[in-house]
Amino acid sequence: MKRTDDRLLPVLLICAQALVWPGAPLLRGTVPTATDLLVAALVAGPVTAALALRRSRPVTTLVVVAAACAVGAGPLPTGAMALFGTVGVALALFSVAAERDTFTTVLCVVTLALWQLLQNINLNGLSDNNGLDLVLTALLYATACGAGFYVHRTRRARQAAQLLLNRAETERHRLPAAERRRMERELHDVSAHHLTAVVVTAGAALGLRERRPELAAEALEFATETGREVTRALGAVRAPAPSREELPSPEERLRALIAGFRRLDQPVDAEIDPLPDGAVADAAYGIVREALTNVARHAPGARTTVLCRYGDTRTDVVITSAAPPTGTPAHGAGLGGGRGQGFLRSRAREAGGTLTTGPTEEGGWEVRATLPGRTAGPVEQSVPPSYRVAQVVAAFGLCVQPLLPVLIIRAESEPTGDHVSAGVLFALLAAAQAVTLLWLRRARVFAQGALSGLALLWPVAMEVGNYTGPVWLPPALSAVATCVALLALEGRGAVSISGFAAGRAQPPPTRTCRLPQVPFFFFPVAATAAHATALTIAVLHRGTTIPGWALALTATTITALVVGAVYYVGSLLGRRNKATHDTQTQRLATWTEEAVRDAWAERRRIAAGLESTVLARTADMIAEAQAGRLDATATRAREALTAMRALLDAVRDGDTAAELTPQPTLQALDLLAHQCRATGRDVEIRLSDRVPERLPTEVDLAAYHVAETLLATGDTEPAVLELDAVDGTLTITATGVPRAPALAVRDRLTARIAPLGGTLTTGRPPGTVHLRLPLTAVPDDEERQR
Repeated sequence: MKRTDDRLLPVLLICAQALVWPGAPLLRGTVPTATDLLVAALVAGPVTAALALRRSRPVTTLVVVAAACAVGAGPLPTGAMALFGTVGVALALFSVAAERDTFTTVLCVVTLALWQLLQNINLNGLSDNNGLDLVLTALLYATACGAGFYVHRTRRARQAAQLLLNRAETERHRLPAAERRRMERELHDVSAHHLTAVVVTAGAALGLRERRPELAAEALEFATETGREVTRALGAVRAPAPSREELPSPEERLRALIAGFRRLDQPVDAEIDPLPDGAVADAAYGIVREALTNVARHAPGARTTVLCRYGDTRTDVVITSAAPPTGTPAHGAGLGGGRGQGFLRSRAREAGGTLTTGPTEEGGWEVRATLPGRTAGPVEQSVPPSYRVAQVVAAFGLCVQPLLPVLIIRAESEPTGDHVSAGVLFALLAAAQAVTLLWLRRARVFAQGALSGLALLWPVAMEVGNYTGPVWLPPALSAVATCVALLALEGRGAVSISGFAAGRAQPPPTRTCRLPQVPFFFFPVAATAAHATALTIAVLHRGTTIPGWALALTATTITALVVGAVYYVGSLLGRRNKATHDTQTQRLATWTEEAVRDAWAERRRIAAGLESTVLARTADMIAEAQAGRLDATATRAREALTAMRALLDAVRDGDTAAELTPQPTLQALDLLAHQCRATGRDVEIRLSDRVPERLPTEVDLAAYHVAETLLATGDTEPAVLELDAVDGTLTITATGVPRAPALAVRDRLTARIAPLGGTLTTGRPPGTVHLRLPLTAVPDDEERQR
């Protein structure tokens, strides 16, 4: 299907060119010569073939199309290369912008424009029309590149959204297993260090009771203290604090891994950035471990460098080893199974990245992985500086190529008057409008006013420059920038939940000095009035028999229809993008909710086993120790250890949870924050010591769902949730949630807290939400009924 689509447009283009020439001359009775037909066929063939490959080789296609059209334009009549030279080149430029990076696109369009301008000067000399030709050419190329940039950005945004959803789905299945492994590890530590120590100490005291009776008192005291410590440790296992410091971070895990290889006399230097826990961190850890293992196996003693850089759009993991020292035997060279490289690539691919391996110039080996970054954008391969230099050199060579034979400036074609060319004025106005469009996002009102004001200057440029061409062309050119602004403003819906992932990592900074806000319909009305006025002035100055009021009415009607159509198309794009954003946000929120719910169910299942077996036996052990019964204390300690081991076996077997899944409470905030960090958003939970350990059930559930709603608004910037309790009121302050003040989010939050008598305030400072929930107040019957 893709190949058919790629061939369709070139075939339609060559058919349209055949209708323009030689079709139109044939209809007028002019028969082209055989030589012209042969040259046209020789040009059309390469152009069509190159355009069919525009997706895979866009830069080559652009060079071939431009060169072929330039070669054919010389001997052929006017119009023979009209569509190939305009539509064909524009299609090639569009492909470059859509398939390649911004630097390559800008370099191509600038080089092409300069090359064509110098080629035209070389062949025809300078004339007053060069300015207008430059404006029309720049408009064509800007339109093609702008459309290509839009397609490229939209495609990247959709890819980023899909990668983020894939990461969220992976983490949805990973979080319950990670929670089970965490509790298994901590339960094992408790059983291995605490309960086992009590059993051993009590057994030794019983065995030496006759010879050293003082050991019994020490064993009873040790059992009491250790039992209380076990109770506290198991309480922390059931309800860990929602902070990042409970478990070793990915950075600490990597440094511990590297330290282990250093103990094996393997010199390793490391530069590691902090990584969020999740699939990317697991992939990075596995890649580093496998690469260092291969170095220790095949090049023992070789100095190795580990580099881990976590950025906005990508994560770079590079392991570079030097050549092994001379005479060092590789004892583990034959121990591998030959599947390490495949495992490395599969790890990177599963995380949404790529991996390359190969020898270095110094005789060592390098493993380079490129993984998704903070914004979950699609991974782009880095371009070496030498390649950029080669691009610039090639572009410079193409630009000066027309000047190599001879620089011809014909005296008879030089301007004879002392007035400024209309084309130059049009070029300056078009440049001013382009610069204004760059400020559309940062200073919207200013840009709208500037565009409306610049539209009124085009008739002035026509008068000053003695423009004699079509009277409608300059006003039409001036309307292009306005239409682009309308499309950008109305169609600026969120393309993906990755926010600015496709372009920038964070939204543009907020300006302290703001112009007053205006109604949304102000710009379309002002643009219609400005362009209708410009068109009316231009036609009246040229001279017409139509009455002024009729001309103004006609110009206003035409302008209003154009502006209205563009506004309608922009609104459709905006609604479609918003619907896509809402759908993706809902999927992400649903998967986050499912992940936290399943992990919370796993935690509650294991906690229930703790409460009914281990904690009960531990409490009995403490009671027996306080009563001074050493035999019973040892027995209860063995029972607690046996119950702990049975619970560990149940955890490893992964017994199914209860049919009724418990609802998460504030004790599940650590799981919620972990899931958000794993999907690329930095979330910090600050829980004050004043928050009671046990809250009323309604308040506990409502507070968690409030936190979940605030973090599920589709924002991408770092967020902080602060929970505190003052004067019998639980306060929740969220920062970094700019979409939370939206009406739909406010309605969901209000529905959660209103039945409990809670309050909600937003906007001080922007992106901040304050909620207050009473801890003791109970709604009366009338409030419950309402």
